Amino acid sequence: MSNYEYLLSDINKINGVGNKTAKLFKKKNINTVFDLLWSLPRDFIDRGDLRKINELQVGKIQTISIKVLKYNFPRIRNLPNRVICEDDTGKLECIFFNSYEGYIRKILPLNSNIIISGKIGFYKNRYQITNPTHISDNINSIKKIDTKYSLTEGLNEKKYNKIINEVLSNIPQLNEWLSEDICNKFNNITWKDAIIQLHEPRNVNKKGDFYDRLVFDEIFSNFLINSNIRNTIKKTKKNKKKFNSDTFNEIKNKINFELTTDQNKAIKEINDDLKSEQKMFRLLQGDVGSGKTIVAFSSILNVIESKFQTALMAPTEILAQQHYRLTKKIFPKNIRVEILTSKTEYKIRKKIINRLENHSIDLLIGTHSLFQEKLNYKKLGLIVIDEQHKFGVKQRKKLSDKGGKDCDILVMSATPIPRTMIMTIFGDMDVSIIKKKPKNRKEIITLSKLENKIDEILLFTKKQIKNGNQIFWVCPLIDESKKIDHQSSIKRYEYLKKNFSNKVGILHGNIDKHEKEKILNEFLNKKIDILVSTTVIEVGIDFPNANVIIIENANKFGLSQLHQLRGRVGRGDKEAFCILMFKSNLSENAKKRIKILKASNDGFKISEEDMKLRGYGDLLGFKQSGLQSFRIADPILNEDLFLLAEKEVKRIESKNESIKKFMPLLKLYDRADILNDLV
Repeated sequence: MSNYEYLLSDINKINGVGNKTAKLFKKKNINTVFDLLWSLPRDFIDRGDLRKINELQVGKIQTISIKVLKYNFPRIRNLPNRVICEDDTGKLECIFFNSYEGYIRKILPLNSNIIISGKIGFYKNRYQITNPTHISDNINSIKKIDTKYSLTEGLNEKKYNKIINEVLSNIPQLNEWLSEDICNKFNNITWKDAIIQLHEPRNVNKKGDFYDRLVFDEIFSNFLINSNIRNTIKKTKKNKKKFNSDTFNEIKNKINFELTTDQNKAIKEINDDLKSEQKMFRLLQGDVGSGKTIVAFSSILNVIESKFQTALMAPTEILAQQHYRLTKKIFPKNIRVEILTSKTEYKIRKKIINRLENHSIDLLIGTHSLFQEKLNYKKLGLIVIDEQHKFGVKQRKKLSDKGGKDCDILVMSATPIPRTMIMTIFGDMDVSIIKKKPKNRKEIITLSKLENKIDEILLFTKKQIKNGNQIFWVCPLIDESKKIDHQSSIKRYEYLKKNFSNKVGILHGNIDKHEKEKILNEFLNKKIDILVSTTVIEVGIDFPNANVIIIENANKFGLSQLHQLRGRVGRGDKEAFCILMFKSNLSENAKKRIKILKASNDGFKISEEDMKLRGYGDLLGFKQSGLQSFRIADPILNEDLFLLAEKEVKRIESKNESIKKFMPLLKLYDRADILNDLV
């Protein structure tokens, strides 16, 4: 057995853990010894602090020196046994369920002086301890400082601590996987000692070298895997794309804005990758409205010029349709573009499949259906994935394999996230970032209004419609909720219809996709002035005539989500507005969010502030991203350790060190399976 395999063994391998106890642990997703070690203490109990009965605090675990006075053993079944005790300040009752009379007499002899510890209750003017956890005639035999865990149902505190201590005493000394320089930064503390210190009662909520060492290990394991995947992909030799960019230069005149420095830089980075014999695996990240699509179109045209096929995958049918219409408008007529969605008729679908196999299609646009098994590309040279920040490493690698060795991958994300997060989520990819927006894009003016000022908002809305603008009106819920005092979209829709006649539409998640598409198209074609919606409009659709977005109960949304919603307007050259509606009784956090949003249009800055307020875990929906959730690492709080891990991985890459050295680390942190699946 390898020295780390005990840590990966099933939870029932621990002494004292039978099948019944193992099932209780597994209900809490504690399956291995290692999982149990990461069930961290939430507090500690000081049993060395002896209290008098009149000093006891109800609800707390406390220790008392008492004298046993009297037994009360009921003759009726299922009633608890009671023992009356006292000290010089008062009386206390010890209550025992499921305990035999003989056992109680043995542990609490009459007239004896006993040390007792447990959770304090109060009933009928008397203090109580039900099923005391510690009973002894000697204070020294009671563990004075004990760790307090979030207990698994069915396990008492004493047993839980006993199991934890059993594991801590059997942790093997692992071969060191960190370099000498890195170990020195953490005062040479080993992984074993760091884990033991993590469970020390006095270290609850404390941080030091032991904690930083464990945070680093977690980050480092993630970076190692990403590095290995990235390098494996780059070792794949492909046929270089050959083009001169003349085709793209032709369409620059058809777009109504000049490319920014960031856009031109991203285009150059992508073109360098395409012309290289190394396979491209690149993230194009940009704030909402930064012009990622035109950069992607540049890449697509260059690959087509190189005699390869291309595929553009959008997250929704409406966005796929929008991309299709735009390519038809600005692409040269000789570029053969088709669209494939669930709405595509069977006969047309069949023709598309045949034409794809014959290389009679240059660009195929669609949703996930682009990569169904029935579709076979003749010569696929580029896959562009739009708005897919939730794709994990496995999904990205599968797409890459679908395209073959000559197929480059470009992933676009409109969710601005701090660099530490990019390193974590997209560490298997090279990154191009567009921060600057096109010159003709004006800053969105963000205002806040109390909901009782609705009349003022309606007047503003009427004025905007009169000037030829359209309005998004966002509500959090579909129907009324008695539990949550939010404005429902349906109620608001009915209210606005009274004020704006038939020029109001409604959109929410319960509307089927065909009806949804119809409504969005009506809004796009200006048949609707106001679109009342839930957050389904958050991602990816471009409505250049929508210049106002009104968000009700704005305090209930996260900063990043508010910014994404705000990005639905201001796509044209007109001044755009975002109005945040809220009630007067705002929390301090809600006030902070609204203040930050009003002060900045920088999505990257906003995202970082959001992470500080909410934590990184909720920001992107990591459960869907393929990213393993960190147990203790935090990309904001531990930025220095993220940068250190990045530097160390680059050093390892430069020296071509074998990943085998790090296999214990990767196995412990659930990374090795990813490696096996992908490489």
